[in-house]
Amino acid sequence: MNNKIIWITIYLVAIAWSVSAPKDMFTWWLEAIPALLALPILFFTRKRFPLTPLAYGLILFHCIVLLVGARFTYAEVPWFDWLAEVMGSERNNYDKVGHFTQGFVPVILAREVMLRNGVLQVGAWCQFLSICFVLAFSAFYELIEWWVAAATGEDADAFLGTQGYVWDTQSDMFLALIGGCCGLLLLTKRHNRQLQRIIS
Repeated sequence: MNNKIIWITIYLVAIAWSVSAPKDMFTWWLEAIPALLALPILFFTRKRFPLTPLAYGLILFHCIVLLVGARFTYAEVPWFDWLAEVMGSERNNYDKVGHFTQGFVPVILAREVMLRNGVLQVGAWCQFLSICFVLAFSAFYELIEWWVAAATGEDADAFLGTQGYVWDTQSDMFLALIGGCCGLLLLTKRHNRQLQRIIS
């Protein structure tokens, strides 16, 4: 089966599952919007700027993480309630998985866009500025959460997902930083090989 068909099938099944019984429909929309935007953006850029298979796979993974959080809200993902009990914690840490992913995936996308557009060459500056992009993206997302909360009041509590943790915003950005560093450490060589095939 064509890889694109597999990708789209998994994506659509994840959306159908996520929206079938959400904890709260308003929160579902807030959390799912980035995942919902992914398909049309990738469709309209597929010929002009096709991505590496690695980038497409990471985007799908990120969409699934978002859609799981959208279905249950990030503070109530059942599997992480169980994990919290095992660890003796009162906090559901699925949102931390989301913020780690918010670094792990965009760092490769930023790297790909910069390298393929000739903004930078492979090397230390590319890695550093890819991490800078991740931190900027994470900080901007925190601002979006603040604006939504200010505009909608208590309706956005599940979207914020702070669970009473005073350092939630800072720890979210720190996890995105860790995710970005891990993405570069684990995936740079593979990404370079796939970029070579596209560029050559």
